[in-house]
Amino acid sequence: MRKNDLCLSSEGAEVILATSSDEKHPPENMIDGNPETFWTTTGMFPQEFIICFHKHVRIERLIIQSYFVRTLKIEKSTSKEPVDFEPWIERDLVHTEGQLQNEEIMARDGHATYLRFIIISAFDHFASVHSVSAEGITVSSLS
Repeated sequence: MRKNDLCLSSEGAEVILATSSDEKHPPENMIDGNPETFWTTTGMFPQEFIICFHKHVRIERLIIQSYFVRTLKIEKSTSKEPVDFEPWIERDLVHTEGQLQNEEIMARDGHATYLRFIIISAFDHFASVHSVSAEGITVSSLS
């Protein structure tokens, strides 16, 4: 079975919530497949965003490219609506001066319909997320 980047908008994924939005750097930029675009936070922490897959997926590996993110928590839900999130992964990222943080996470028990990413803290007043990739497979539709 072919593994896809389940987080791409071209695969049907959608950012359904983001706690901040800058019109020049909207949340959709994280999943558009373009390495030149990104989402930026606007001020205080925590900040969060939710990605909806519009299907049941099994994630095997996550790759998050970001800048200035210090602590990242990821929760998942297998519900049809964005509710009943359960803790899944929490990471302290390393500050990388002048280059993107490239955090690769091998996932265990990666069944989800939604992922909630919570940026608990950052190394600066602002942080950015350039891409979120989820390598895995579609398990079934939501119907």
